[in-house]
Amino acid sequence: MPKANCSISTDVSHAAEILRAGGLVAFGTETVYGLGANALDEHAVARIFDAKNRPHFDPLIVHIADLRWLDRLAEQLTPAAKTLADAFWPGPLTMVLPKKDIVPDLVTSGLPSVAIRMPSHPLALELLQKVDLPIAAPSANPFGQISPTTAQHVLDNLGDRIDLILDGGPCGVGVESTVVLMTEDRPRILRHGGITQEQLESVIGQVDVYLGGDVAPSSVGSSESSSEHRQTGVAAPGMLSQHYSPTTPLVLASDLDSESIAHKRVGLLQFSATSAATRRAGEVVSVEVLTVDGNLTVAAASFFAALRRLDAEGLDLIIAEPFPDHGLGRALNDRLTRACHR
Repeated sequence: MPKANCSISTDVSHAAEILRAGGLVAFGTETVYGLGANALDEHAVARIFDAKNRPHFDPLIVHIADLRWLDRLAEQLTPAAKTLADAFWPGPLTMVLPKKDIVPDLVTSGLPSVAIRMPSHPLALELLQKVDLPIAAPSANPFGQISPTTAQHVLDNLGDRIDLILDGGPCGVGVESTVVLMTEDRPRILRHGGITQEQLESVIGQVDVYLGGDVAPSSVGSSESSSEHRQTGVAAPGMLSQHYSPTTPLVLASDLDSESIAHKRVGLLQFSATSAATRRAGEVVSVEVLTVDGNLTVAAASFFAALRRLDAEGLDLIIAEPFPDHGLGRALNDRLTRACHR
């Protein structure tokens, strides 16, 4: 665990001063804690990549507090994009849009599109309004590890690498934002998250869903840029195949065989109290039940914190039950799949 050099605070004015000066501030949102820097300051943005040990081919989400910044950062706002902004902002929705030159290439990993969202957490919005700048902010954790949903999670993992943690309390949604590509004829979900596919389609009609493989060149810009990202990077934040991973090996219950858990100390990540927990050969040391009655909203809010607790148990293996494949269950299944060690 790193030695903490930064403090946990609720002083929004101090946090805004640090961001304006090129510093790094972790702050609570409704989804997970983000690690923020001035999105228009390349040196500050570079500190995000260094602090997280994040590869530079993985683009960042830019957070804004009002639509004035959307017009300054993005071009070609389609009627669908405007409709989604009206319906779901502030909230856990990120839209990938053609960027203007004001956005540094480091933020977008060289892509001509930028991922933008407006968080709904009151403290995050107050911070963004006070700093009056767009803030680039991926999750405030070392790259590839479990996302933080409390200020203490951030302090434990990044306390020696950043300048301040703005404490917004436990995150209410608990999984990252839904990422929707808005540069094609029809919107396409690139990452399931806090706004469900059903909610999107209730507002704009049918949306496509990214199922893996390459995003078409027209989705992200010129053919040259797309070719580069097919080889080394991704078209939007949160699309790497392995991510959100505990240090303890994690396997889906549906992929288990008896040999894989024989004589091992096992932890269970169980969706609900009424679901059938997997208790085969092996010593079940710890069980985390995410919801009593199968409520996916409650399960999502508890997910990353429960996974962290199991990871701290010194287990040989974590077994996770898949979630119902609808609504927020799609986002949770996405996180489980990416968290599994290959």
